[in-house]
Amino acid sequence: MKPITALSVASEVYPLIKTGGLADVTGALPGALAAHQVTLLTLIPGYPAVLKAIDKAEPVHHFADLLGGPARLLAARKGELQLLVLDAPHLYDRPGNPYIGPDGNDWPDNAQRFAALARVGAELGQGLLPGFVPELIHAHDWQAGLTAAYLRYSDRPGPATVFTVHNLAFQGQFPHELLPVLGLPPNSFTMDGVEYYGAIGFLKAGLQLSDRITTVSPSYALEIQAQDAGMGLDGLLRQRSHHLSGILNGIDEAVWDPATDTRIPAPYSTRKLHARALNKAALREHFGLRSETDRLVLGVISRLSWQKGLDMLLETIPVLLSEGIQLALLGTGDAELETAFRQVAQSHPGQIGVAIGYDENLAHLIQAGADALLVPSRFEPCGLTQLCALRYGTVPVVARVGGLSDSIIDANEMALAAGVATGVQFAPVTADRLAAALVRAHALYCDRPVWKTLQRNGMRADVSWRRPAEHYAQLYRALLNARNPHVAM
Repeated sequence: MKPITALSVASEVYPLIKTGGLADVTGALPGALAAHQVTLLTLIPGYPAVLKAIDKAEPVHHFADLLGGPARLLAARKGELQLLVLDAPHLYDRPGNPYIGPDGNDWPDNAQRFAALARVGAELGQGLLPGFVPELIHAHDWQAGLTAAYLRYSDRPGPATVFTVHNLAFQGQFPHELLPVLGLPPNSFTMDGVEYYGAIGFLKAGLQLSDRITTVSPSYALEIQAQDAGMGLDGLLRQRSHHLSGILNGIDEAVWDPATDTRIPAPYSTRKLHARALNKAALREHFGLRSETDRLVLGVISRLSWQKGLDMLLETIPVLLSEGIQLALLGTGDAELETAFRQVAQSHPGQIGVAIGYDENLAHLIQAGADALLVPSRFEPCGLTQLCALRYGTVPVVARVGGLSDSIIDANEMALAAGVATGVQFAPVTADRLAAALVRAHALYCDRPVWKTLQRNGMRADVSWRRPAEHYAQLYRALLNARNPHVAM
């Protein structure tokens, strides 16, 4: 099997910078692909947090003017990650969230900031660094969407391209007047290029111009080809359906391992499920929930948004209360939802606890101490919290959409009889069906042998990167073979 050298272009990567699941994927994939003889370097912006975290940075290239100022490219490492860091202070030397300013709005020059990332990615693919010429570039989400455009509208040969959509809802659209500013030629502004409803579409460019497109679950790849989930891009996705596939994400089993997790009071395994009781007690204490051992504790770790369906959870609070279910919620997002959940917690102390914000330690405690984890998303490209829940024996209650439907086996009669069920699914995604799912989950919880079987089934499920990495490696090789049919991969 011939080794492959590839470049990942991404706006975030765990553990350097993270706002969501994108970082988890880009952080884990290089290590997982190494087993398939794929060397994957990662190009990432030089945000302050990244520059602070990297080890032994070595300048390998200087840019006199990169979209408004000088910049340099640093070769660095973080653990096993091999990195190329784009150190451009005029674009990235800003505190806090990598996309949003302190006023809560997008940075006004986000077009330039992420066009620069894509442009450097394309130049690396064309031999910017003589010692590193990738055969393939794997770009992620709208922030890297122009990578394929810079390659397509160049007069130099370039590598094969794969573009992964982590969430179609975030598309990166900017005024067409920026075309010359971004260094794109006039002929790129067409329906078959970067033009999207009169604007420059970063995500659209990646979908249109990359050799292959992937999403982060097979079901999401099908859903986004339909008008109701295609976010205006369903026609393009149907047109390119033969180049589109879905590969379900995995999680880093070294980070999410209940047997070795130092963030929780009591590590445990399938053979020591009784130790979860100590974590449940600690979780209740943290959220001020009453210590009633027979009550189901429902965990939520989520962005508080319409997409995530958290408004429906508010509608089902009366059912939750009548069932005697306790709620421990960690999340941040829409101000109205944050306020509403605070008010619900204040009105029902001892039964509902809410923490607004994000805390990695608390996320681990919820996974280790809650009995069930709720993910009621209206759409979900993949979802990672339900995969972590499986690993921790926290039974997922999920909407039957996207990656949630691909990763959870519903505890229906046939699945229970076959001994393969791992959670509870509900559809359609409405408050009434969510309420019914909570009632069903509570009934399952009350049958302790059945519940323990669900827990153990989940903990034994393969949620690692082993299978996804194999699929990505196969995709890379198939693409390279198609481009170079006389070279055995």
